[in-house]
Amino acid sequence: MNPARFLSHFDRISDAPDAIPRLRQFVLDLAVRGKLVEQDPRDEPASELLKRIEGDVRERKARGESTEPRNTMDVAINSLPFNVPPSWRWSRLVKIADVSYGFAFESSRFNSTKVGMPLIRIRDISWTDTQAYYQGEHDPAYVVSRGDYLVGMDGDFNVRKWNGPDALLNQRVMRIKNWRVALVAEFLAIPLQMILNHLHASTSQTTVKHLSAKQVNGIYLPVPPTAEQERIVAKVDELMALCDRLEAAQAERESWRNRLVASSLNRLNNGDDADAFHNHIRFYFNHLPRLTTKPEHIQQLRQTILNLAVRGKLVPQDPTDEPASELLRRIKTEIVRMVKEGKRKPGAALSPIDDAQAPFDLPHSWVWARFPELGIFGRGKSKHRPRNDRSLFSGGTHLLVQTGDVARSKGVIETYTSKYNDLGLAQSSKWPKGTLCITIAANIADSGILSFDACFPDSVVGFMPTSEFQSAKYFEYFVRTAKADLLAFAPATAQKNINLEILNSVLIPLPPLAEQQRIIAKVDELMALCDNLETQITTIHTDSRRLLEAVLHEAMATAV
Repeated sequence: MNPARFLSHFDRISDAPDAIPRLRQFVLDLAVRGKLVEQDPRDEPASELLKRIEGDVRERKARGESTEPRNTMDVAINSLPFNVPPSWRWSRLVKIADVSYGFAFESSRFNSTKVGMPLIRIRDISWTDTQAYYQGEHDPAYVVSRGDYLVGMDGDFNVRKWNGPDALLNQRVMRIKNWRVALVAEFLAIPLQMILNHLHASTSQTTVKHLSAKQVNGIYLPVPPTAEQERIVAKVDELMALCDRLEAAQAERESWRNRLVASSLNRLNNGDDADAFHNHIRFYFNHLPRLTTKPEHIQQLRQTILNLAVRGKLVPQDPTDEPASELLRRIKTEIVRMVKEGKRKPGAALSPIDDAQAPFDLPHSWVWARFPELGIFGRGKSKHRPRNDRSLFSGGTHLLVQTGDVARSKGVIETYTSKYNDLGLAQSSKWPKGTLCITIAANIADSGILSFDACFPDSVVGFMPTSEFQSAKYFEYFVRTAKADLLAFAPATAQKNINLEILNSVLIPLPPLAEQQRIIAKVDELMALCDNLETQITTIHTDSRRLLEAVLHEAMATAV
């Protein structure tokens, strides 16, 4: 498989989110299957190489330098996920290299002040230096040198080449060195990692997985002719360097796109000049499919739509609209009537609004208002203790909404946690369908509108706008866009948590009623567009992954 073919594959599947990592793995898969480079009939076969290694092992045993482990757990060759070419052979790891294990050095002698000998623990394997030192006597047999291969025996079983200074090998770390004559360690580390991955996947532990010496003693590695080992390593290095360049180019493209998205949305959110704003929004929506390629881009777009909506920038103002100040006067009249009729409590008097403390400037036809000035506003009830008393729920029919239902509602609450019976209802209160719910515990300022009559506890605040409003939708949009910095809309408080008192003082940008309806319609339209874009992104990613797998499968079947 040459770089040109590799690139052609990449062009076809580069939209897959994990394309480059999968291509890296594909290169390694080809390498251990003997499909990355051609076999050369002139190469000395691996069988001859292993004969020489056997002779070397016998000589080492005769000198008392080597003993073959007896306690093994063979990894059956036919159970491994690949076959090898006829000129290759399988050999046990412990026959072609020296495998040893660390020592349980006394932890009381560990230090981080670089006094003594560097100590390699599992956490240090991927470093080129250690984070701990050992001060005390040590056996030279446990000294790791640059170029030795290390494997953590707890956790991921990853193979890493040590590039740090001489250091001591601590317990639960395996060291591989002294590869036999004519073996290329850089190649053999590739199938070793694949087989360790196979062992890791088949290990039954559900938490931290452990590798045993018995398993290691039974590991077989595929051994190609020496010349082919060298060609494979050279080709792997070449293709991995190509992957590095592709990855860097892809990262640069993504970085450029992310910067463009952030810059475009920033101009939309913060631009004051009307002509410039319309140019920015025209540019963004004209290039929307190319700019929004990730779920986080869609989330940023949704937030921008809401920000524009509550700042009077999403739809144009109409000078013929009745100003919001007139709407507010009529609402005050309705609230006075509701108090007289006993439909709501009078509530504490609110201080006058100081526009100088408002978080941003409003269009001329808008006004600042607060929840208690716009309808019925208060906390839910759940007086009985304990709240999970079964007597409150047995045979229940009255739906109970909790903070979790609000948090996952995405604007419309369609789930409930349980059902109160009449006793449960008596110690709570039921709010009507259409009520805006805002959480003030757990996740702060999550919001959603009830799609059914329901009770909720005092960790949720309810808002039911007056009859002047067709729904609470605009106010739910406001809470969503203000959630990240809700305290900025409550300038009268210095508290850093949200409670009913703070929510009472939150300033709400109130547009004329007609404009409010246009805003809701436009937000709904644009949110539907966002939904479609999210679906497209998911579909593109799914199709790209399928194409990636198909291309790699085809390439594997036709390689070399």
